[in-house]
Amino acid sequence: MASSSSCCSSSIVGVLVGLGVVLAHIHGCLGVDYKEALTKSLLYYEAQRSGKLPQNQRVQWRGDSGLHDGKDAGIDLVGGYYDAGDNVKFGFPMAFTLTMLSWSVVEYKAQLGAKHELQNALTAIKWGTDYLLKAHTEPNVMYCEVGDGDSDHSCWMRPEDMTTPRTSFRIDSQHPGSDLAGESAAALAAASVAFKSSNPAYSNTLLRHAKQLFDFARNNQGLYQNSVSVAGKFYSSSGFQDELLWASAWLYRATGDQTYLNYLGGSGNTGGTRTMFSWDDKFAGVQILAAKLVLDGKVQASGLWSDFKSQGEQFLCSCLQKGNNNVKKSPGGLLSFGDWNNLQYVTTATFLATVYSDYLAAKHASIQCVGGLVQPSDLIAFAKSQVDYILGSNPNRMSYMVGFGSKYPTQVHHRGASIDSMKTNPSPVSCQDGFNLWFYRNAPNPNVLTGAVVGGPDANDGYSDQRSNYNMAEAAIANTAPLVGLISRLNNGISPSDRIHSALGYPAFTVSTITSTPEVRPS
Repeated sequence: MASSSSCCSSSIVGVLVGLGVVLAHIHGCLGVDYKEALTKSLLYYEAQRSGKLPQNQRVQWRGDSGLHDGKDAGIDLVGGYYDAGDNVKFGFPMAFTLTMLSWSVVEYKAQLGAKHELQNALTAIKWGTDYLLKAHTEPNVMYCEVGDGDSDHSCWMRPEDMTTPRTSFRIDSQHPGSDLAGESAAALAAASVAFKSSNPAYSNTLLRHAKQLFDFARNNQGLYQNSVSVAGKFYSSSGFQDELLWASAWLYRATGDQTYLNYLGGSGNTGGTRTMFSWDDKFAGVQILAAKLVLDGKVQASGLWSDFKSQGEQFLCSCLQKGNNNVKKSPGGLLSFGDWNNLQYVTTATFLATVYSDYLAAKHASIQCVGGLVQPSDLIAFAKSQVDYILGSNPNRMSYMVGFGSKYPTQVHHRGASIDSMKTNPSPVSCQDGFNLWFYRNAPNPNVLTGAVVGGPDANDGYSDQRSNYNMAEAAIANTAPLVGLISRLNNGISPSDRIHSALGYPAFTVSTITSTPEVRPS
Protein backbone atom coordinates (compact mmCIF):
# COMPACT_ATOMS: atom_id res chain seq x y z
CA MET A 1 0.00 0.00 0.00
CA ALA A 2 1.46 3.31 -0.99
CA SER A 3 1.95 5.94 1.66
CA SER A 4 -0.09 9.12 1.62
CA SER A 5 3.06 11.12 0.94
CA SER A 6 3.92 9.08 -2.15
CA CYS A 7 0.35 9.45 -3.41
CA CYS A 8 0.62 13.17 -2.87
CA SER A 9 3.96 13.28 -4.72
CA SER A 10 2.50 11.32 -7.60
CA SER A 11 -0.46 13.70 -7.75
CA ILE A 12 1.81 16.74 -7.76
CA VAL A 13 3.97 15.25 -10.52
CA GLY A 14 0.85 14.49 -12.52
CA VAL A 15 -0.42 18.03 -12.10
CA LEU A 16 2.94 19.49 -13.10
CA VAL A 17 3.19 17.26 -16.16
CA GLY A 18 -0.36 18.17 -17.12
CA LEU A 19 0.34 21.84 -16.58
CA GLY A 20 3.44 21.54 -18.74
CA VAL A 21 1.41 20.04 -21.54
CA VAL A 22 -1.18 22.81 -21.26
CA LEU A 23 1.47 25.55 -21.20
CA ALA A 24 3.20 24.02 -24.22
CA HIS A 25 -0.12 23.92 -26.02
CA ILE A 26 -0.81 27.53 -25.09
CA HIS A 27 2.65 28.62 -26.22
CA GLY A 28 2.10 26.95 -29.56
CA CYS A 29 -1.19 28.78 -29.97
CA LEU A 30 0.11 32.21 -29.12
CA GLY A 31 0.98 34.85 -31.70
CA VAL A 32 0.80 38.58 -32.15
CA ASP A 33 -2.49 39.88 -30.75
CA TYR A 34 -3.63 41.83 -33.81
CA LYS A 35 -7.00 42.49 -32.23
CA GLU A 36 -5.39 44.36 -29.33
CA ALA A 37 -3.09 46.21 -31.71
CA LEU A 38 -6.06 47.28 -33.82
CA THR A 39 -7.96 48.61 -30.81
CA LYS A 40 -4.93 50.55 -29.61
CA SER A 41 -4.06 51.97 -33.03
CA LEU A 42 -7.47 53.65 -33.18
CA LEU A 43 -7.26 54.76 -29.56
CA TYR A 44 -4.17 56.78 -30.46
CA TYR A 45 -6.22 59.21 -32.51
CA GLU A 46 -8.23 60.18 -29.44
CA ALA A 47 -4.97 61.25 -27.78
CA GLN A 48 -4.19 63.49 -30.78
CA ARG A 49 -7.53 65.29 -30.80
CA SER A 50 -7.69 69.05 -30.75
CA GLY A 51 -10.85 70.88 -29.74
CA LYS A 52 -13.74 70.16 -27.41
CA LEU A 53 -13.54 66.50 -26.42
CA PRO A 54 -16.73 64.41 -26.46
CA GLN A 55 -18.21 62.73 -23.40
CA ASN A 56 -17.26 59.29 -24.72
CA GLN A 57 -13.56 60.26 -24.93
CA ARG A 58 -11.61 57.18 -23.85
CA VAL A 59 -8.16 58.76 -23.42
CA GLN A 60 -8.89 60.41 -20.13
CA TRP A 61 -5.58 62.17 -19.51
CA ARG A 62 -6.35 64.54 -22.39
CA GLY A 63 -8.57 67.63 -22.05
CA ASP A 64 -10.10 70.35 -24.23
CA SER A 65 -7.63 72.47 -26.21
CA GLY A 66 -7.39 74.90 -29.10
CA LEU A 67 -10.92 76.15 -28.43
CA HIS A 68 -10.27 79.50 -30.12
CA ASP A 69 -8.55 78.19 -33.23
CA GLY A 70 -9.56 80.25 -36.26
CA LYS A 71 -10.61 83.24 -34.19
CA ASP A 72 -7.85 85.38 -35.71
CA ALA A 73 -9.42 84.78 -39.15
CA GLY A 74 -13.00 85.16 -37.94
CA ILE A 75 -13.86 81.49 -38.57
CA ASP A 76 -14.24 78.28 -36.59
CA LEU A 77 -11.20 76.01 -36.95
CA VAL A 78 -11.71 74.14 -33.68
CA GLY A 79 -11.05 70.41 -33.96
CA GLY A 80 -8.82 68.23 -36.09
CA TYR A 81 -5.63 66.53 -35.00
CA TYR A 82 -2.28 67.57 -33.64
CA ASP A 83 0.28 66.22 -36.04
CA ALA A 84 2.86 64.50 -33.87
CA GLY A 85 4.51 65.44 -30.59
CA ASP A 86 3.81 69.13 -31.03
CA ASN A 87 0.63 71.23 -30.87
CA VAL A 88 0.41 72.38 -34.48
CA LYS A 89 -2.35 71.32 -36.85
CA PHE A 90 -0.59 70.73 -40.18
CA GLY A 91 -3.22 70.24 -42.87
CA PHE A 92 -1.05 68.43 -45.44
CA PRO A 93 -0.07 65.33 -43.41
CA MET A 94 -3.45 65.39 -41.62
CA ALA A 95 -5.26 65.04 -44.93
CA PHE A 96 -3.01 62.16 -45.98
CA THR A 97 -3.68 60.47 -42.65
CA LEU A 98 -7.41 60.71 -43.29
CA THR A 99 -7.00 59.30 -46.81
CA MET A 100 -5.16 56.29 -45.42
CA LEU A 101 -7.65 55.75 -42.59
CA SER A 102 -10.45 55.94 -45.14
CA TRP A 103 -8.70 53.55 -47.51
CA SER A 104 -8.38 51.14 -44.58
CA VAL A 105 -12.14 51.26 -44.04
CA VAL A 106 -12.93 51.03 -47.76
CA GLU A 107 -10.88 47.84 -48.14
CA TYR A 108 -11.42 46.21 -44.75
CA LYS A 109 -14.81 47.34 -43.55
CA ALA A 110 -15.97 43.77 -42.90
CA GLN A 111 -12.87 42.91 -40.87
CA LEU A 112 -13.17 46.09 -38.82
CA GLY A 113 -16.83 45.36 -38.20
CA ALA A 114 -16.09 41.78 -37.12
CA LYS A 115 -13.68 43.14 -34.50
CA HIS A 116 -16.15 45.80 -33.34
CA GLU A 117 -13.78 48.57 -34.42
CA LEU A 118 -15.57 49.91 -37.50
CA GLN A 119 -17.36 52.63 -35.57
CA ASN A 120 -14.12 53.70 -33.88
CA ALA A 121 -12.44 53.87 -37.29
CA LEU A 122 -15.25 55.97 -38.76
CA THR A 123 -15.18 58.21 -35.68
CA ALA A 124 -11.44 58.74 -36.13
CA ILE A 125 -12.00 59.71 -39.76
CA LYS A 126 -14.92 62.00 -39.01
CA TRP A 127 -13.02 63.90 -36.32
CA GLY A 128 -10.57 64.88 -39.05
CA THR A 129 -12.95 65.33 -41.98
CA ASP A 130 -15.23 67.57 -39.90
CA TYR A 131 -12.21 69.80 -39.47
CA LEU A 132 -11.35 69.73 -43.19
CA LEU A 133 -14.91 70.77 -44.00
CA LYS A 134 -14.55 73.73 -41.63
CA ALA A 135 -11.18 74.61 -43.17
CA HIS A 136 -12.70 74.65 -46.67
CA THR A 137 -14.61 77.90 -46.19
CA GLU A 138 -15.09 78.74 -49.90
CA PRO A 139 -14.63 76.74 -53.13
CA ASN A 140 -11.19 78.29 -53.66
CA VAL A 141 -10.13 78.82 -50.04
CA MET A 142 -8.59 76.19 -47.76
CA TYR A 143 -7.02 76.79 -44.36
CA CYS A 144 -3.91 74.65 -44.18
CA GLU A 145 -2.39 75.21 -40.75
CA VAL A 146 -3.20 76.44 -37.25
CA GLY A 147 -0.28 77.30 -35.03
CA ASP A 148 3.27 78.23 -35.96
CA GLY A 149 5.89 75.50 -35.95
CA ASP A 150 8.75 77.78 -34.90
CA SER A 151 7.05 79.26 -31.83
CA ASP A 152 5.45 75.94 -30.93
CA HIS A 153 8.73 74.04 -31.08
CA SER A 154 10.46 76.64 -28.92
CA CYS A 155 8.14 75.66 -26.06
CA TRP A 156 7.30 72.38 -24.32
CA MET A 157 3.67 72.74 -23.22
CA ARG A 158 0.54 70.68 -22.91
CA PRO A 159 -2.06 71.54 -25.56
CA GLU A 160 -4.61 72.16 -22.80
CA ASP A 161 -2.75 75.21 -21.43
CA MET A 162 -0.48 76.21 -24.32
CA THR A 163 0.13 79.94 -24.74
CA THR A 164 1.88 79.83 -28.12
CA PRO A 165 0.30 81.72 -31.07
CA ARG A 166 -2.58 79.98 -32.87
CA THR A 167 -2.20 81.75 -36.18
CA SER A 168 -4.37 80.51 -39.06
CA PHE A 169 -2.82 80.09 -42.53
CA ARG A 170 -4.64 79.58 -45.82
CA ILE A 171 -4.33 79.06 -49.55
CA ASP A 172 -6.61 80.67 -52.15
CA SER A 173 -6.72 81.52 -55.85
CA GLN A 174 -4.00 84.15 -55.53
CA HIS A 175 -1.95 81.98 -53.16
CA PRO A 176 -2.40 78.45 -54.54
CA GLY A 177 -1.50 75.08 -53.11
CA SER A 178 -2.41 72.28 -55.50
CA ASP A 179 -0.68 69.69 -53.34
CA LEU A 180 -2.63 70.60 -50.20
CA ALA A 181 -5.96 71.06 -52.00
CA GLY A 182 -5.40 67.86 -53.98
CA GLU A 183 -4.62 65.79 -50.90
CA SER A 184 -7.62 67.27 -49.09
CA ALA A 185 -9.79 66.35 -52.09
CA ALA A 186 -8.44 62.79 -51.99
CA ALA A 187 -9.12 62.55 -48.25
CA LEU A 188 -12.70 63.75 -48.55
CA ALA A 189 -13.39 61.56 -51.61
CA ALA A 190 -12.00 58.46 -49.90
CA ALA A 191 -13.95 59.28 -46.75
CA SER A 192 -17.12 59.70 -48.81
CA VAL A 193 -16.72 56.07 -49.92
CA ALA A 194 -16.12 54.97 -46.33
CA PHE A 195 -19.31 56.71 -45.13
CA LYS A 196 -21.48 55.93 -48.15
CA SER A 197 -23.54 53.15 -46.58
CA SER A 198 -23.65 54.27 -42.96
CA ASN A 199 -24.14 58.03 -43.42
CA PRO A 200 -25.10 58.86 -47.04
CA ALA A 201 -25.91 62.50 -46.32
CA TYR A 202 -22.48 63.09 -44.79
CA SER A 203 -20.91 61.14 -47.65
CA ASN A 204 -22.54 63.49 -50.16
CA THR A 205 -21.27 66.54 -48.27
CA LEU A 206 -17.73 65.17 -48.28
CA LEU A 207 -17.95 64.45 -51.99
CA ARG A 208 -19.22 67.93 -52.84
CA HIS A 209 -16.26 69.51 -51.07
CA ALA A 210 -13.86 67.00 -52.63
CA LYS A 211 -14.98 67.99 -56.14
CA GLN A 212 -14.58 71.69 -55.37
CA LEU A 213 -11.12 71.17 -53.93
CA PHE A 214 -10.02 69.15 -56.95
CA ASP A 215 -11.16 71.92 -59.28
CA PHE A 216 -9.40 74.46 -57.07
CA ALA A 217 -6.19 72.39 -57.15
CA ARG A 218 -6.02 71.84 -60.92
CA ASN A 219 -7.19 75.33 -61.92
CA ASN A 220 -4.87 77.21 -59.54
CA GLN A 221 -1.61 75.34 -59.66
CA GLY A 222 1.31 75.85 -57.33
CA LEU A 223 3.14 74.47 -54.30
CA TYR A 224 1.49 75.32 -51.03
CA GLN A 225 4.73 76.23 -49.25
CA ASN A 226 5.25 79.00 -51.81
CA SER A 227 2.02 80.52 -50.48
CA VAL A 228 2.47 79.54 -46.80
CA SER A 229 6.19 79.57 -46.13
CA VAL A 230 5.89 78.55 -42.47
CA ALA A 231 4.36 75.22 -43.54
CA GLY A 232 7.28 74.47 -45.82
CA LYS A 233 9.70 74.52 -42.90
CA PHE A 234 8.13 71.35 -41.53
CA TYR A 235 6.13 69.66 -44.29
CA SER A 236 7.56 70.84 -47.57
CA SER A 237 6.00 69.37 -50.69
CA SER A 238 8.19 68.06 -53.50
CA GLY A 239 5.49 68.55 -56.14
CA PHE A 240 1.74 68.53 -56.76
CA GLN A 241 1.21 66.32 -59.81
CA ASP A 242 0.98 63.24 -57.61
CA GLU A 243 -1.75 64.82 -55.46
CA LEU A 244 -3.78 65.78 -58.54
CA LEU A 245 -3.64 62.19 -59.81
CA TRP A 246 -4.29 60.82 -56.31
CA ALA A 247 -7.37 63.01 -55.97
CA SER A 248 -8.67 62.06 -59.42
CA ALA A 249 -8.21 58.36 -58.65
CA TRP A 250 -10.21 58.64 -55.45
CA LEU A 251 -12.88 60.81 -57.05
CA TYR A 252 -13.32 58.23 -59.79
CA ARG A 253 -13.65 55.50 -57.19
CA ALA A 254 -16.19 57.59 -55.30
CA THR A 255 -18.26 58.67 -58.30
CA GLY A 256 -17.55 56.50 -61.33
CA ASP A 257 -17.47 59.75 -63.29
CA GLN A 258 -15.46 59.30 -66.48
CA THR A 259 -14.14 62.87 -66.13
CA TYR A 260 -11.84 61.81 -63.31
CA LEU A 261 -10.72 58.65 -65.09
CA ASN A 262 -9.89 60.72 -68.16
CA TYR A 263 -7.82 63.09 -66.04
CA LEU A 264 -5.92 60.19 -64.49
CA GLY A 265 -5.34 58.50 -67.84
CA GLY A 266 -4.64 61.67 -69.76
CA SER A 267 -2.01 63.17 -67.49
CA GLY A 268 0.91 61.58 -69.31
CA ASN A 269 2.68 61.30 -65.94
CA THR A 270 2.82 57.96 -64.17
CA GLY A 271 5.54 58.99 -61.76
CA GLY A 272 8.04 56.28 -62.70
CA THR A 273 9.12 53.63 -60.21
CA ARG A 274 9.10 55.22 -56.77
CA THR A 275 11.32 54.65 -53.77
CA MET A 276 8.66 55.33 -51.13
CA PHE A 277 4.99 56.13 -50.51
CA SER A 278 4.34 58.93 -48.04
CA TRP A 279 2.45 62.10 -47.07
CA ASP A 280 4.60 63.88 -49.66
CA ASP A 281 4.86 61.33 -52.48
CA LYS A 282 1.56 59.67 -53.52
CA PHE A 283 2.65 58.23 -56.88
CA ALA A 284 3.00 54.65 -55.62
CA GLY A 285 -0.51 54.83 -54.19
CA VAL A 286 -1.83 56.17 -57.50
CA GLN A 287 -0.10 53.34 -59.34
CA ILE A 288 -1.70 50.66 -57.15
CA LEU A 289 -5.17 52.21 -57.57
CA ALA A 290 -4.59 52.38 -61.34
CA ALA A 291 -3.38 48.77 -61.35
CA LYS A 292 -6.67 47.74 -59.76
CA LEU A 293 -8.49 49.40 -62.66
CA VAL A 294 -6.40 47.33 -65.07
CA LEU A 295 -7.03 44.11 -63.15
CA ASP A 296 -10.76 44.86 -62.99
CA GLY A 297 -10.88 45.45 -66.75
CA LYS A 298 -12.03 49.05 -66.42
CA VAL A 299 -9.12 50.32 -68.53
CA GLN A 300 -6.94 48.77 -71.22
CA ALA A 301 -3.85 46.88 -70.06
CA SER A 302 -1.63 48.91 -72.37
CA GLY A 303 0.06 52.26 -72.74
CA LEU A 304 -0.03 54.56 -69.76
CA TRP A 305 -2.27 52.20 -67.76
CA SER A 306 0.21 49.40 -68.23
CA ASP A 307 2.98 51.75 -67.06
CA PHE A 308 1.03 52.62 -63.91
CA LYS A 309 0.61 48.93 -63.11
CA SER A 310 4.17 47.95 -63.95
CA GLN A 311 5.71 50.77 -61.90
CA GLY A 312 3.54 50.09 -58.87
CA GLU A 313 4.49 46.43 -59.03
CA GLN A 314 8.18 47.30 -59.39
CA PHE A 315 7.97 49.29 -56.15
CA LEU A 316 6.50 46.25 -54.39
CA CYS A 317 9.19 44.04 -55.96
CA SER A 318 11.85 46.31 -54.48
CA CYS A 319 10.24 46.02 -51.04
CA LEU A 320 10.29 42.20 -51.33
CA GLN A 321 13.96 42.28 -52.38
CA LYS A 322 13.10 41.02 -55.88
CA GLY A 323 13.57 44.22 -57.86
CA ASN A 324 16.29 46.14 -59.68
CA ASN A 325 16.79 48.67 -56.86
CA ASN A 326 15.73 47.00 -53.64
CA VAL A 327 14.82 48.89 -50.49
CA LYS A 328 17.47 48.34 -47.85
CA LYS A 329 16.63 46.06 -44.94
CA SER A 330 18.01 46.01 -41.41
CA PRO A 331 19.73 42.85 -40.14
CA GLY A 332 16.50 42.10 -38.27
CA GLY A 333 14.42 42.31 -41.45
CA LEU A 334 12.85 45.78 -41.31
CA LEU A 335 12.65 47.88 -44.46
CA SER A 336 14.99 50.82 -44.07
CA PHE A 337 14.07 53.99 -45.96
CA GLY A 338 15.95 56.51 -43.82
CA ASP A 339 16.98 57.50 -40.31
CA TRP A 340 14.17 59.97 -39.57
CA ASN A 341 10.83 58.38 -38.74
CA ASN A 342 11.51 55.31 -40.85
CA LEU A 343 8.36 53.49 -39.73
CA GLN A 344 6.08 55.96 -41.52
CA TYR A 345 7.45 54.62 -44.81
CA VAL A 346 7.34 51.01 -43.65
CA THR A 347 3.65 51.15 -42.76
CA THR A 348 2.64 52.83 -46.03
CA ALA A 349 4.66 50.46 -48.23
CA THR A 350 3.37 47.46 -46.34
CA PHE A 351 -0.20 48.69 -46.71
CA LEU A 352 0.21 48.85 -50.49
CA ALA A 353 1.56 45.29 -50.51
CA THR A 354 -1.42 44.13 -48.48
CA VAL A 355 -4.17 45.70 -50.56
CA TYR A 356 -2.46 44.66 -53.79
CA SER A 357 -2.27 41.07 -52.60
CA ASP A 358 -6.06 41.14 -52.36
CA TYR A 359 -6.45 42.81 -55.75
CA LEU A 360 -4.27 40.10 -57.31
CA ALA A 361 -5.90 37.23 -55.45
CA ALA A 362 -9.35 38.30 -56.64
CA LYS A 363 -8.13 37.86 -60.22
CA HIS A 364 -5.86 34.83 -59.59
CA ALA A 365 -2.95 36.98 -60.73
CA SER A 366 0.66 37.43 -59.61
CA ILE A 367 3.62 39.79 -60.13
CA GLN A 368 6.58 38.94 -62.33
CA CYS A 369 9.52 40.60 -60.60
CA VAL A 370 13.09 40.60 -61.87
CA GLY A 371 13.96 38.30 -58.97
CA GLY A 372 11.14 35.85 -59.55
CA LEU A 373 7.39 35.38 -59.40
CA VAL A 374 5.53 36.97 -56.47
CA GLN A 375 2.20 35.50 -55.46
CA PRO A 376 -0.46 37.24 -53.34
CA SER A 377 0.55 35.00 -50.44
CA ASP A 378 4.13 36.30 -50.72
CA LEU A 379 2.89 39.87 -50.35
CA ILE A 380 0.89 38.94 -47.26
CA ALA A 381 3.84 37.06 -45.75
CA PHE A 382 6.00 40.13 -46.33
CA ALA A 383 3.38 42.42 -44.77
CA LYS A 384 3.10 40.16 -41.74
CA SER A 385 6.88 40.21 -41.26
CA GLN A 386 6.94 44.01 -41.19
CA VAL A 387 3.91 44.38 -38.90
CA ASP A 388 5.20 41.70 -36.53
CA TYR A 389 8.56 43.47 -36.41
CA ILE A 390 6.82 46.71 -35.42
CA LEU A 391 4.81 44.88 -32.77
CA GLY A 392 7.80 43.23 -31.10
CA SER A 393 9.26 40.44 -33.26
CA ASN A 394 12.61 42.15 -33.65
CA PRO A 395 16.16 41.94 -32.22
CA ASN A 396 15.27 44.33 -29.39
CA ARG A 397 12.11 42.38 -28.48
CA MET A 398 10.48 45.80 -28.27
CA SER A 399 7.12 46.88 -29.64
CA TYR A 400 7.31 50.18 -31.47
CA MET A 401 3.60 50.65 -30.91
CA VAL A 402 3.36 52.41 -27.55
CA GLY A 403 1.38 50.54 -24.92
CA PHE A 404 1.47 47.25 -26.83
CA GLY A 405 3.31 44.27 -25.41
CA SER A 406 5.53 44.07 -22.34
CA LYS A 407 8.28 46.35 -23.66
CA TYR A 408 7.74 49.53 -25.63
CA PRO A 409 9.05 53.14 -25.78
CA THR A 410 8.41 55.00 -22.53
CA GLN A 411 9.95 58.38 -23.36
CA VAL A 412 7.95 59.25 -26.46
CA HIS A 413 8.74 62.71 -27.83
CA HIS A 414 5.26 64.11 -27.15
CA ARG A 415 4.33 67.23 -25.21
CA GLY A 416 1.00 66.11 -23.82
CA ALA A 417 2.12 62.61 -22.86
CA SER A 418 5.34 63.76 -21.20
CA ILE A 419 3.73 66.27 -18.80
CA ASP A 420 1.33 65.47 -16.00
CA SER A 421 -2.29 65.61 -17.11
CA MET A 422 -4.24 68.76 -16.30
CA LYS A 423 -6.65 66.47 -14.46
CA THR A 424 -3.99 65.40 -11.96
CA ASN A 425 -1.86 68.56 -11.97
CA PRO A 426 -3.83 71.64 -13.08
CA SER A 427 -1.00 74.06 -12.28
CA PRO A 428 0.07 75.82 -15.49
CA VAL A 429 3.29 74.62 -17.09
CA SER A 430 5.07 77.50 -18.79
CA CYS A 431 6.97 77.41 -22.05
CA GLN A 432 10.42 76.88 -20.53
CA ASP A 433 9.30 75.05 -17.40
CA GLY A 434 8.05 72.34 -19.71
CA PHE A 435 11.59 71.78 -20.89
CA ASN A 436 13.21 72.09 -17.48
CA LEU A 437 10.74 69.99 -15.51
CA TRP A 438 9.52 67.49 -18.08
CA PHE A 439 11.42 67.32 -21.35
CA TYR A 440 14.83 66.82 -19.73
CA ARG A 441 13.43 64.46 -17.09
CA ASN A 442 15.03 61.04 -17.53
CA ALA A 443 11.94 59.02 -16.62
CA PRO A 444 8.99 57.41 -18.40
CA ASN A 445 6.23 59.74 -19.59
CA PRO A 446 3.46 60.08 -16.99
CA ASN A 447 0.85 59.38 -19.69
CA VAL A 448 1.02 56.41 -22.05
CA LEU A 449 0.41 57.43 -25.66
CA THR A 450 -1.35 54.15 -26.40
CA GLY A 451 -1.35 53.04 -30.04
CA ALA A 452 1.21 55.57 -31.24
CA VAL A 453 3.83 54.23 -33.64
CA VAL A 454 7.16 55.95 -33.04
CA GLY A 455 9.75 56.71 -35.69
CA GLY A 456 11.42 53.42 -34.87
CA PRO A 457 14.88 51.89 -34.99
CA ASP A 458 17.80 52.74 -37.24
CA ALA A 459 19.14 50.74 -40.16
CA ASN A 460 20.93 48.38 -37.76
CA ASP A 461 17.88 47.77 -35.54
CA GLY A 462 19.19 50.09 -32.82
CA TYR A 463 16.75 52.16 -30.80
CA SER A 464 17.37 54.84 -28.16
CA ASP A 465 14.41 55.43 -25.85
CA GLN A 466 15.17 59.07 -25.15
CA ARG A 467 12.62 61.89 -25.37
CA SER A 468 15.16 64.15 -27.05
CA ASN A 469 15.69 61.65 -29.86
CA TYR A 470 12.86 62.85 -32.08
CA ASN A 471 14.19 60.94 -35.10
CA MET A 472 13.29 57.69 -33.38
CA ALA A 473 11.03 58.54 -30.46
CA GLU A 474 8.44 60.86 -32.01
CA ALA A 475 5.16 59.40 -33.21
CA ALA A 476 2.99 60.97 -35.91
CA ILE A 477 -0.60 60.47 -37.03
CA ALA A 478 0.51 59.38 -40.52
CA ASN A 479 2.54 56.49 -39.04
CA THR A 480 -0.40 54.65 -37.53
CA ALA A 481 -3.11 55.19 -40.17
CA PRO A 482 -1.95 52.46 -42.61
CA LEU A 483 -1.65 50.01 -39.73
CA VAL A 484 -5.39 50.21 -39.13
CA GLY A 485 -6.05 48.52 -42.46
CA LEU A 486 -2.98 46.29 -42.26
CA ILE A 487 -3.85 44.84 -38.87
CA SER A 488 -7.49 44.43 -39.82
CA ARG A 489 -6.42 42.31 -42.79
CA LEU A 490 -3.84 40.27 -40.87
CA ASN A 491 -6.16 39.57 -37.95
CA ASN A 492 -7.19 35.95 -38.38
CA GLY A 493 -10.21 36.33 -36.12
CA ILE A 494 -8.80 34.76 -32.96
CA SER A 495 -6.65 36.69 -30.50
CA PRO A 496 -4.01 35.00 -28.33
CA SER A 497 -6.14 35.58 -25.23
CA ASP A 498 -9.01 33.81 -26.98
CA ARG A 499 -6.68 30.94 -27.84
CA ILE A 500 -5.62 30.60 -24.21
CA HIS A 501 -9.22 30.34 -23.06
CA SER A 502 -9.90 27.82 -25.80
CA ALA A 503 -6.88 25.75 -24.81
CA LEU A 504 -7.97 25.70 -21.17
CA GLY A 505 -11.58 25.05 -22.03
CA TYR A 506 -12.81 28.39 -20.64
CA PRO A 507 -14.96 30.94 -22.46
CA ALA A 508 -13.26 34.08 -23.66
CA PHE A 509 -14.21 37.51 -22.42
CA THR A 510 -14.19 40.91 -24.02
CA VAL A 511 -13.52 44.44 -22.79
CA SER A 512 -16.01 46.95 -24.13
CA THR A 513 -14.26 50.10 -23.01
CA ILE A 514 -10.75 51.23 -22.17
CA THR A 515 -10.62 52.87 -18.78
CA SER A 516 -8.53 55.82 -17.73
CA THR A 517 -6.64 53.86 -15.07
CA PRO A 518 -2.87 54.18 -15.49
CA GLU A 519 -1.12 51.46 -17.45
CA VAL A 520 1.84 49.64 -15.94
CA ARG A 521 4.86 50.74 -17.87
CA PRO A 522 7.85 48.46 -18.37
CA SER A 523 10.95 49.27 -16.38
